Amino acid sequence: MTLPDLTTRPSRRLAGAEYTVTEPATGDVLGTVTLATAEDVGDAAAAGRAAQREWAGAPHFVRAGVLRRAGDLFAGHAGLRAWLIREAGSIPDKADFELHVAAQECYEAAALASRPTGQVLPTEEPRLSYTRRVPVGVVGVIAPFNAPLILSVRSVAPALALGNAVVLKPDPRTAVCGGQALAAVFAGAGLPEGLLHVLPGGAEVGQALVADPRVPVVSFTGSTAAGRAVGEAAGRHLKRAHLELGGNSALIVLEDADLDAVISTAAWGSFFHQGQVCMAAGRHLVHASLYDEYVDRLAAKAESLAVGDPHREQVQLGPLIDRTQLARVHGLVEASITHGARLAAGGTHDRLFYRPTVLADADDRTPAYSEEVFGPVAPVRSFATVDEAVSLATASPYGLSLGIVTGDPARGLDMAERIPTGTVHINDQTVNDEAVAPFGGVAASGTGSRVGGDANMEAFTDLRWTTVRKDVARYPF
Repeated sequence: MTLPDLTTRPSRRLAGAEYTVTEPATGDVLGTVTLATAEDVGDAAAAGRAAQREWAGAPHFVRAGVLRRAGDLFAGHAGLRAWLIREAGSIPDKADFELHVAAQECYEAAALASRPTGQVLPTEEPRLSYTRRVPVGVVGVIAPFNAPLILSVRSVAPALALGNAVVLKPDPRTAVCGGQALAAVFAGAGLPEGLLHVLPGGAEVGQALVADPRVPVVSFTGSTAAGRAVGEAAGRHLKRAHLELGGNSALIVLEDADLDAVISTAAWGSFFHQGQVCMAAGRHLVHASLYDEYVDRLAAKAESLAVGDPHREQVQLGPLIDRTQLARVHGLVEASITHGARLAAGGTHDRLFYRPTVLADADDRTPAYSEEVFGPVAPVRSFATVDEAVSLATASPYGLSLGIVTGDPARGLDMAERIPTGTVHINDQTVNDEAVAPFGGVAASGTGSRVGGDANMEAFTDLRWTTVRKDVARYPF
């Protein structure tokens, strides 16, 4: 299949070096993009600020119309599907999921444009007193490689719908499906020029985006380490940073769980998109009465999954994104075995194709259990009581997602109340996403639910208080 050319869409000429876009499954060159520099950030922020005022003043149905048309374009964009498969290493089902969510994000964002934006307040004075949500101006979006379309558009779409301009920095490894494609779609949907700037680049571009005084809000998705740096810099510049960071989410399997149903769920939670998902089930906590059978059946499921080139083969797992990620994943697996974990399945790779891996007998000394792996690795640990399971689940610096599998959903809800996380899924695994739902983590996983649903209003607007008097106020001076 010949890929449609999405590499030349940005109208702004960037000043950085040429970057070769490669296919992780084969190493083939898919195209080239020009990287941005820190100077490009300033130019984009200035242009966005100049264009934003007219856009914010446009009738709400005009902004909504652009977002609806963008949703339609995402829903029918076969060319972008091919890029998600080949550039990001997605299996076709994952690419379809990203396109579906991207369309839904745009449709939901379109509805934001006509939402009530304030309240009339009681007042002691002879005046009208009210609040109103107003656009912040220019929103900076920094998005990662793993779900490049979703993790870009979930901030870009609502920010635009609410009257802002956006400067988007995608990961260079997925600069097309996480950046250039959005520029193409929104241009096709009729978004006026100057409102969306795509600047693929490295850390220096992100640093410039956080530092630029014309960008008062930054939406960042990425690792906890990078998020801390973004949050610290944003604090110095007195601007808001919405941080959606890493995770090491627990999937708890209680003694009344149906193993016939749970194994597929558990495998999906750890192996979806090669485990390169912040919400992935990184710790399988299984009641001792089910533990041995659970390990055996999860290992058998892992062994049955096909790993290969998702563009040319029918597989359940594609490649890891690059050799750096491969080295990290394999290093954590080998270190875990050295520290006493038992390799029940996987642990091998062919080029960037890593076999889904099950590590039994995990404990606090198991690196793949205690750290976020970002690879297809499922460490399994047993527990004897609900209190022990709660203690193990909370013994992590992260707090992104939680899955609890039980025959008694009310019991699962009671248990979830004791475990601090941003999202909870009873009788489901940890990887879930919907445009209508707020999303985010707590503790080392981020600063709470900062995108999705009603959270978008707070994320990308400021709350302004306004009063109006019929006559000029008089004071005793």
